This record gives sequence, C-alpha cells and structure tokens, in this order.
Amino acid sequence: MAKKKGNVIGGWAFLIGVVLALIIGLGFTGTYQATATWILVIIGLVVGLLNIADEEASPFLMSATVLVIVSALGGGALSGVAYLGTILQALLVLFVPATIVVAIRNVFQLAKH
Repeated sequence: MAKKKGNVIGGWAFLIGVVLALIIGLGFTGTYQATATWILVIIGLVVGLLNIADEEASPFLMSATVLVIVSALGGGALSGVAYLGTILQALLVLFVPATIVVAIRNVFQLAKH
C-alpha cells in the first residue's frame, strides 16, 4: 500500500475490498450478488487509483498479476472445495480493475520518459 500521507481512503478501500471479497466468497448469494460484485469492481478501481504510488507500481503489478492468474486458475480448479473457489473468484473481481488501472497508469508514466 502507498505510504503517502493523507491516503486514508485508498488504504481503507483495500481493506474493505478484501474483507468484502471474503464475505462474498463465503456465501453472500441471492439478489444482492450482482450489487456486491459491482461494489468490488468500484473498490478495485479506487485501490488502483488512490492506493498505489508510482514507485510501487512495478511490485504491485507483479504481485497483482500473480494473484489474478492464481485466482482465475485456482477458482476453477478449486470450485469443488467449499467456499474456496468463490473466495478466489471474489478476489479476482477486486484485483482485476486495480491491476488494469495501475498498469495503464504505469504505461503512461513510461511513455512520458
């Protein structure tokens, strides 16, 4: 997470996003599932925009890419294990938008130099 002063929103968004992904993965189903998914996407965008400083982009992208790949493959492979597959899918919904935002921002930073 970013160490910038005053970046409380990004830090809380990250924490809330992970906790919400765990809650959704543990069986938050029904008519609120689509709403919860959109909330995770929005939180992921906030994390990508506010929580990752320029100097943290490369380590974040490496870690997030590994997390996205493992969540995508693991979610399918572990779908038979109670709750584990859905938790990984929920984490995927959180981290994909954050990874895309940071990657695009990083490409723009590289293009400026």
